[in-house]
Amino acid sequence: MILKDEVVIISGVGAGLGAKLAIRAAKEGAKVVMSARSADVMAQTLKEITAAGGEAIAVQCDVRKQDEVEAVMAAAVEKFGKITGLVNSAYGHPGFTDLLDTEEKALRRSMDITLYGALNMSRAAAARMKDGGSIVNVGTMSTRVPLQGEGGYAIAKAAMGAASQYMALELGSKGIRVNQAILGWLDGPGVRFYLTMTAEEKGITEQEVYDDIASRNPLGRIPTDEACAGGILYLLSNYASEVTGATLDVNGGEYMPA
Repeated sequence: MILKDEVVIISGVGAGLGAKLAIRAAKEGAKVVMSARSADVMAQTLKEITAAGGEAIAVQCDVRKQDEVEAVMAAAVEKFGKITGLVNSAYGHPGFTDLLDTEEKALRRSMDITLYGALNMSRAAAARMKDGGSIVNVGTMSTRVPLQGEGGYAIAKAAMGAASQYMALELGSKGIRVNQAILGWLDGPGVRFYLTMTAEEKGITEQEVYDDIASRNPLGRIPTDEACAGGILYLLSNYASEVTGATLDVNGGEYMPA
């Protein structure tokens, strides 16, 4: 168990990566604090974790609201006595339109959730990481390889990526590591919806759409939510004790930085 006795907060726990990450973190021994605006997925995830013998709590939270962020931290400390890890996976997508055609209101909302929400969570968690800890920000391949319609989402994630490096620099003296995991295509609910939508638009099968996407990386498959959670758990763990300010690509080799 690579996260035994760790207390990990995960924001943006939804039906895809967030839920799978919470379940895997608990299996690896972490006490998990889930947060999200919606309670439905968290409730089901909590049942799965406790049924497997894990420990977790769920706290509704809009990361844009400081009082709700503080409530998550207070609940974590009250229940488990400390905070040692944080995963910032909450995000807002402004819609699949060209960047200059995207409404400013939508862009600001995306930035408020993705960047400022991560800063709110990180500020509050770091203040309680008395003996050091680890923060992992979840990035996206669209900051690596521009994709049509992803501009508004990508610029918010790119800003979060820059923030990751500065937090790593500034929090290192406190024993807090900050890293970023960049994920690509994730075989979960979102991609399954995309497969169905694209197959209908092109008049082909979902398998054909899947095969086209999978052919873009050396492993020949679309990585699953659950599998990609492993890279994040590694960055949270002591196995990455000397890793900070780094970016880990978790995308089946679709992008290989020089």
